[in-house]
Amino acid sequence: MSARRGAGKLGCLFSLLIAVTVAYFAVNIGEVYWRFYQFEDAMQQQVRFAASRTNDTIVRHLRAKADSLGLPEDAGRVRVRRGRREITIWAEYTEHVELPLFVRELHFTPRADGAL
Repeated sequence: MSARRGAGKLGCLFSLLIAVTVAYFAVNIGEVYWRFYQFEDAMQQQVRFAASRTNDTIVRHLRAKADSLGLPEDAGRVRVRRGRREITIWAEYTEHVELPLFVRELHFTPRADGAL
C-alpha cells in the first residue's frame, strides 16, 4: 500500500506540472491577443469619433496607442479609408511569441468599420 500512496503523490506532481505548463503558455499567448483586442478597441473608438477628426489625427493617435501597447513597428502603419458615409481603419502586423521549444509567429489584422 505504501507504493500506491507514493504513486498518488507522483501523479499529483505530474498533474501540477502539466497545469503550470498550460498556464505558462496561456499567459504568453494570451498577452499577445489581449494587446490585439486593446488595439482593435482603440480603432473602434476612433471610428466613433471619426466625423470630427482628420485621418492624420486618427493615424497619429493609433500609432501612439500601438507604441504604448508595445506592438511591433508594423502595427503603426495604420490605414484609413474614408468614404462619404463610412470609414474603415485597419493595420497588419506579426507578433513573435517565444515558447520554450519554438517561436510562433501570429499575424494580426485589426480592423474597425463604421458610419460617419
